[in-house]
Amino acid sequence: MKKFGYKSGIILGLLLFALGTFLFYPAAEIRNFGFFLVALFIIASGLTLLETAANPYIMILGDTDSATQRLNFAQSFNGLAAFLAPLMGGSFILSGKNLSEQQQFSMSSRELDAYLNLEASSVQMPFIAIGIVVLLVSMLVWRTQLPEIKEEEIEVRKTGSIWNERNLMLGVTAQFFYVGGQVCISSFFIRFADKVAGIEERSAAYLLSGAFLSFMVGRFIGTYLMKFVAPPRLLAVYSLINIVLLITAVSTTAMISVYALLGVQFFMSIMFPTIFALSIHGLGAKTKVGSSLVIMSIVGGAVFPVIMGQVSDISSIQTAYVVPAFCFLVVLYFALKNNSIKNISLATSH
Repeated sequence: MKKFGYKSGIILGLLLFALGTFLFYPAAEIRNFGFFLVALFIIASGLTLLETAANPYIMILGDTDSATQRLNFAQSFNGLAAFLAPLMGGSFILSGKNLSEQQQFSMSSRELDAYLNLEASSVQMPFIAIGIVVLLVSMLVWRTQLPEIKEEEIEVRKTGSIWNERNLMLGVTAQFFYVGGQVCISSFFIRFADKVAGIEERSAAYLLSGAFLSFMVGRFIGTYLMKFVAPPRLLAVYSLINIVLLITAVSTTAMISVYALLGVQFFMSIMFPTIFALSIHGLGAKTKVGSSLVIMSIVGGAVFPVIMGQVSDISSIQTAYVVPAFCFLVVLYFALKNNSIKNISLATSH
């Protein structure tokens, strides 16, 4: 982006995203899990570039005093996309037909192969459609005359290493745990609903879609509440509520545990942007480097699902939800350490 600008970063991110979705077609044809992982890796790379380019671009377009509002408004639509994704997945990808091990053993190799081919092929056309839409968006961005932001190249004398910024390092840690917990909660929900409440996968996908809608609503409501409640205090309250909800999901049964887990989505809504803002607060000339470290900490989403899967294997999927509960304890600690901060501005300053 330093060399080619924000617009090129956005376009490159979209193109990588589209490429990854198109690779789902051959991956489904040969039914190779490694191929699917490569496609997902390319999609994730594109999304990372897209977020890294789009977020600061949104912040620097316009009045710096409203930078936080612009970014929160833009990120609120993540919830809309998250609401639509499981809804579309439940309708066009998930068949709702799960074969037990006994049923699979009773099938001939030809019948089982035909069933697996049918299941794998269900992702082909939806992901081709997604790729086409993303390509169209990239073309629109390319044809649109977006203002190029040329930041002044100035020499900044460093007053110390970025690694000595304690609150930033705590924020990176909190974001690492938060994203890990967020991915755990969503990724294992359908399995949780099936094992704990006997909800089949398609119905569970629709429930998850509704939970993501509450995520979007929660972000709008949380942004409004920050006019009256300091962001760190609201973050602390939401973290505590999520810990209570997860304990409820682990310790109760049937639909009560499912509803508790659905409620977590609402109270996660403000966490990513709030942790981001608190982490880079007061960094001054180190803001850009600090921001990049916070974005990199989303790798927690690759770490904690593995841990949660291991816990599930040795106990149960319900017990495994203590893993995201622990993650929110770290977020709560970070919020309490920042409780003295009243107003947050995401505007980068030299």
